[in-house]
Amino acid sequence: MQLSLLLWALLLLATAPGPGPWPAAGAQGSCSHRCGVRDGPCSCHPTCFGLASCCSDIQSFCLEVSPYSGSVMGGKDFVVQHLNWSNPTEGVICSFKDSIQTRGFVDPSGRVHCVSPLLYETGRIPFTLSMDNGRSFPRSGNWLAVHPSKVSESEKSQLVNETRWQYYGTEGTLGNLTLTWNTSALPTNSITVELWGYEETGKPYSEAWTAAWSYLYPLATNIPNSGSFTFTPQPAPQNYQRWKVGALRIISSKHHVGEKDVQALWTNEHALAWHLGDDFRADPVAWARAQCLAWEELEDQLPNFLEEIPDCPCTLAQARADSGRFHTDYGCDVEHGSVCTYHPGAVHCVRSVQASSQYGSGQQCCYTETGLQLLTTDSIGGSTPDRGHDWGAPPYRVPPRVPGLSHWLYDVISFYYCCLWAPECSRYMQRRPSSDCRSYRPPRLASAFGDPHFVTFDGTNFTFNGRGEYVLLEAGLTNLRVQARAQTRMTLEGSQDRGTGLTAVAIQEGNSDVVEVRLAGGFLQVLLNQEVLSFAEQSWMDLKVMLSSGAGLEVSLKGPFLSVAVLLPEKFLTHTRGLLGTLNNDPADDFTLRNGQVLLPSASSRELFRFGADWAVENATSLLTYDSKVLVENFLLQPKHDPSFLPLFPEDTTSSSSQPTEVAELCGDNNFCNFDVAATGSLSMGNASRVAHMQHLFRVQSLQPVVSCGWLAPPSYGHKEGVSYLAGSTIHFHCDRGYSLAGAEASTCQADGTWSWPTPTCQPGRSYTVLLSIIFGGLAVVALVALIYVLLRRRKSSRAIWGSQP
Repeated sequence: MQLSLLLWALLLLATAPGPGPWPAAGAQGSCSHRCGVRDGPCSCHPTCFGLASCCSDIQSFCLEVSPYSGSVMGGKDFVVQHLNWSNPTEGVICSFKDSIQTRGFVDPSGRVHCVSPLLYETGRIPFTLSMDNGRSFPRSGNWLAVHPSKVSESEKSQLVNETRWQYYGTEGTLGNLTLTWNTSALPTNSITVELWGYEETGKPYSEAWTAAWSYLYPLATNIPNSGSFTFTPQPAPQNYQRWKVGALRIISSKHHVGEKDVQALWTNEHALAWHLGDDFRADPVAWARAQCLAWEELEDQLPNFLEEIPDCPCTLAQARADSGRFHTDYGCDVEHGSVCTYHPGAVHCVRSVQASSQYGSGQQCCYTETGLQLLTTDSIGGSTPDRGHDWGAPPYRVPPRVPGLSHWLYDVISFYYCCLWAPECSRYMQRRPSSDCRSYRPPRLASAFGDPHFVTFDGTNFTFNGRGEYVLLEAGLTNLRVQARAQTRMTLEGSQDRGTGLTAVAIQEGNSDVVEVRLAGGFLQVLLNQEVLSFAEQSWMDLKVMLSSGAGLEVSLKGPFLSVAVLLPEKFLTHTRGLLGTLNNDPADDFTLRNGQVLLPSASSRELFRFGADWAVENATSLLTYDSKVLVENFLLQPKHDPSFLPLFPEDTTSSSSQPTEVAELCGDNNFCNFDVAATGSLSMGNASRVAHMQHLFRVQSLQPVVSCGWLAPPSYGHKEGVSYLAGSTIHFHCDRGYSLAGAEASTCQADGTWSWPTPTCQPGRSYTVLLSIIFGGLAVVALVALIYVLLRRRKSSRAIWGSQP
């Protein structure tokens, strides 16, 4: 089967039409200007390939490109697939977002190339292609722009010992610097190395606030493309000193210096210490202190973004489980060795998935090896919120929402000024304080897995073996919808099980893009707006489907079926319905039908089958994709719930007599596991459900609410022991030498979120050492006076005796 599909695909590619002659623009029998359209005598929508309904010229006008992704910095050469032009007569122009144009070319083999431009946003960027020197743009496609830190190292030039570059000119850091790159990534004999600077100008938070990359000056021109360049940095002229953040670009020497949007290799963006002037090199600490003070003054004039960012989770377990609102920070990941350069003492950090609505700011939360939150009030390694979210936010090009770069300007370079280049870190931490977790509320979790089994948000367990498409969740609060398809499994003998499992899940919130995850040949396949996405180049794709509500959906493959987890923030209380129940802390109404009727929690499995069938998807509101004749015939043209399918109900199952010992050892008292083995005869099926259920229980435990009393300050002229501020934790206080405690020596975080005692004070001159010194000193004075008195008395007596002698 796989071989025949492969041969069919190769035949399709071989017979794909060339670029001409072309139908008139917009003709209904053509895909010119019609990509994504289903209407007409033929389809130009991606689903048409599986339905054999495509216009014959779809691959000429609805473009596929290779590679399909590259850095937002641009300069990536990509080839338009299935489009050959053996005798080009006019120029090729590629237009991105209808406003940014780059000049393409046709290689000697007739392949059409484009070069990605310098962009200021991540995600899928639409582009159109002109093959008549810009007079018309009938062809269209998508380019995936990737956050700079997500780009493969092989696609960038490397700053050898990057830390040295960013500390150059500070004490003990001088000499040569070296840049390396992969010569095959830039096919040319000679190259030019340039410096580009990034800045954001204009009044902050006004329409005049703009972001710009600017070419500054070359470091070398027309040198051999050897893969390495070493130089001794010289202080830049004064007119270039305003740029503190930038990157190096390598281009072919055939282009003039500073030419935009040509094939290039970029370095990481970084602090330009090596480029700064003589005043920095003469006294880097004084220079950095002045910059820190200037940043501090500017910060105090800007709006307070801290008020609108979410509180951090209290524990590492909560942070990792709350995937709807928080995601692993690229720069401090326990799964990748906990290399936390800017957060010593932390093993893992997370960032808020969503930028804040008004200011585009972000939250960061860091945790120690013991799972406790690390605060800046206790350690320089504490988590710091961001005025500019590292991942950016729509509308992107507007500061401080430019991915990566806005964060560098407002949160990273200032850290260099205050903390790394000058001893003024307290100033930085005062304006980037860690959030505690006193107002954090963990999300609620519901799951579906196995045959399939459901655990609702309020913890109700049930099994529903329907065949069809069903509503897992509807929430009118944000118009959030999650739908799933359930199909039967084929046994090894070729018959169908009497159970079903989830094979596709789709989600949409409001007018967001629709994301679907489905099984395809035993692997997970991701679709965006019914178009299959490739993850061959990027394991993480910055899609514009981040759910603004903070809801989260996770889909994984467990056994032969999908396992689904849905997380909802507390604000969804009383706003949900569907197979995952009514989130209201009352399990008694989880089996609510569309008409509002509620089945009793003790309902039989046959009654629950009616409950599940009632939540069948309607065609008019379906989010799922029908891109094959099998899906169309079985789900689009048939009832969404198959009334002819009779499943195996739990009360009808009998334990397997052939392998009772193995089942008992595997499943124990896990009812889901026992049912699946009895229903399918498969131990692996039962084990998959057991594992999925255990993971659900572990995650529920991780998301249990935790009481925090908030940070407790040490006393002035003293210190404290302990950095845990959760219920049951105790903080001990001590005073510096020469001071004594006035108040409790320890305080415990109580279950009501308050400390048992406030922070004590340390008062001077009353320490035991001083007191004992006074006492013993006083006694010594008294003893000395007494001794002198006795001696004087004796001397007086002696004189009297001698005076009476003859």
